[in-house]
Amino acid sequence: MTVPDLPADGGFLLRPWRLTDLPAVAEAAADPYIPLITSVPAVYSDAEGAAFVRRQWARAADGVGYSFAIARDGRAVGQIGLWPGPHGRASVGYWVAGSARGQGVACAALRAVASWAFGELRIARLEAHVEPWNAASWKAAEKAGFTREGLLRAWKEVGGERRDMYVYARVAG
Repeated sequence: MTVPDLPADGGFLLRPWRLTDLPAVAEAAADPYIPLITSVPAVYSDAEGAAFVRRQWARAADGVGYSFAIARDGRAVGQIGLWPGPHGRASVGYWVAGSARGQGVACAALRAVASWAFGELRIARLEAHVEPWNAASWKAAEKAGFTREGLLRAWKEVGGERRDMYVYARVAG
């Protein structure tokens, strides 16, 4: 698997992570929520930040999925991942650094990944799981063409407790 460069609306570019993206990892590590739901280190150091970047590279190298840095003007401001599964389905997950929120980052990234997944990878269905309280995240999914299909009770463990998740989906065509 190779992580390509994907242009996105709003002047964003989805691209492979770089070791020069450590400031975005540091900002995400300082967020109270992002380290709970991702592999971003909860306590940042340059070594931990570099290890995060290397884990993103390994996902594609190991055939697990595609992890993109979301960048604007060369600076990473977030992450979006595509994790293929069985039967033509895939999951997407994303985060945006606090300094870039409210700028359409997640929506632009979701649209670009969906277009690529449906066109190049021939994936039939994309799913996103979002906690009900996270209105910014589920609104971004809805703006990107995802439809809420239901509530999955106690779906995922986050921060040591079971949490409900909305399931959103977008299908090809």
